[in-house]
Amino acid sequence: MNQIEANILLQKRICHGAPFYVLGPLVTDFAPGYDHITGAIGGAIAASAGADFLCYVTPAEHLKLPSTEDVHEGVIASRIAAHAADIVKGIPGAMEHDIAMAKCRNKLDWKGQIELSVDPEKARRFRDMGGTYKGDACSMCGSYCAMKVYQKATRRNEK
Repeated sequence: MNQIEANILLQKRICHGAPFYVLGPLVTDFAPGYDHITGAIGGAIAASAGADFLCYVTPAEHLKLPSTEDVHEGVIASRIAAHAADIVKGIPGAMEHDIAMAKCRNKLDWKGQIELSVDPEKARRFRDMGGTYKGDACSMCGSYCAMKVYQKATRRNEK
């Protein structure tokens, strides 16, 4: 048992089994403007060690009052952290969701990827903004897409 797990068990014992709730925690303090990321990393660690609830941290923490977009970014980061912890803890359905996404990525099924994403609106907006390349691969890789290259190679080997 590590120190984080020991602390969480102690808190739960002192509080008679009440759910343990964490804000962050920030794993480093050198990233103002990115506290939602450092908080999500800390939240994933705490949740995988037994924390029951994660509070979101915004990128604006310690700098200004958060905007609606700051809150949105913080909540999404916290949801990603919670999902990662659910995978670590073996929560039913968590890994299956990632497997479904991997299958959509393998098939270059953009509609499926967007529907399965943590933030479908942002995923759709980014896909639509995909730059000059509008083929079935992503705008980053284009014709060098690993999935396309793999599919082409395996089709060639099947003949």
